Amino acid sequence: MTVINRIALILNIIGGLNWGLIGLFKFDLVAWICGGQDSVFARIIYCLVGLAAIWCISLLFKRNSIVEE
Repeated sequence: MTVINRIALILNIIGGLNWGLIGLFKFDLVAWICGGQDSVFARIIYCLVGLAAIWCISLLFKRNSIVEE
């Protein structure tokens, strides 16, 4: 697994956990850590998670399915 794939996976896990918290408890962890949804740092994290999700879409269509350790 390449470094960019690992980073994308980590960012997607963060985003998924954040959405789970929002759905279950109406608590936005990223906004809480960064000082609100409108803070620059929170928006950067949201954008990075979105870009990571787009990157992971490309992984779905890769032909090479060898699992590397």
